[in-house]
Amino acid sequence: MPDISLTMVVLLCLAALAAGWIDAVVGGGGLLLLPVMLLGLPNSSSAAQYALGTNKAVAIVGTTGAAVTYARKTPVDVGVAVRIGLGALAGSTAGAFVAALMSTDVLKPVVMVVLLAVGTFVILRPAFGTAPSTGPVPARRVLAAVGLAGVGIGFYDGLVGPGTGTFLVLALTALLHLDLVTASATAKIVNCCTNAGALATFAWKGTVYWQLAALMAVFNLVGGTVGARTALKKGSSFVRVVLLVVVFALVANLAYQQWLA
Repeated sequence: MPDISLTMVVLLCLAALAAGWIDAVVGGGGLLLLPVMLLGLPNSSSAAQYALGTNKAVAIVGTTGAAVTYARKTPVDVGVAVRIGLGALAGSTAGAFVAALMSTDVLKPVVMVVLLAVGTFVILRPAFGTAPSTGPVPARRVLAAVGLAGVGIGFYDGLVGPGTGTFLVLALTALLHLDLVTASATAKIVNCCTNAGALATFAWKGTVYWQLAALMAVFNLVGGTVGARTALKKGSSFVRVVLLVVVFALVANLAYQQWLA
C-alpha cells in the first residue's frame, strides 16, 4: 500500500464506486477516478504511471462485473464484441507507441470539437440509440466496427485516453444500429480486452499498487454491477441523458488540461 491517510483511502474507494457506476452506464468513469488518484497517491515523478496502472487494475474488475450483468439481461453478440476488442487491443498498443513520439496536446482541441459535434447531434436527434436493430448485423458493418470502434478508438485510447468508453458507445450505436443499452453492454466486453492488455503492460513495468487496487476494485465492482442494472432498468432514454452529461464533462476536462492546467 502507498503511504496515504485512511481518509484518502476512503475517498479513493468512494470515487471507485462512483466511477464504476458511470463507466457501466455509458463509459467515462476514468474522468472521475484518475484525477482523484493523482490527488491521493504520493507525489513523485512516477505518480502518474502508478495512477494509470492502479486505475487499470481497478477498472478491469468493475468492467467485467458490468459486462457479466449486461450479458445476463440483454442480447449481446459476444463474438462481434470480442473481435472489436481484439482490434482495440492492437490499436491501443500502436497508439501507446505513437504517444511516446509526439505531443498529444495537438490532438485535444480536435477531440473537443468532435465531442461537441457528437453532443449536438445526440441533442438534435432524440431517437438516436432508442431503437435496436432488427435482424442480423451485415458483415460490412461488423468490419467497419472492428476498424473504427476497435482499431481507431483503441488507437485513441493508447494515444490520448479520456472518454474511450463513451466513444465506443457512440460508435457502436451508430455503426451497428444498437440501442444505447446494448451498445453499453458491448462496449464493456471491448473494454475488458483493452484493460487486460493495458494492465499486463503496467504490471510488467511494476507500476501497480496491488493492495490498494484490490480494495478499490471491490467498490468499483459494486458500482459497475449497480450501474449496469440501473441502465437495464431505466432504458436508453436514461443512458442518453448520462451520455450527454459525460460528453460535456469530457469536453470541460480536456479544455482544462489544454489551457488552464
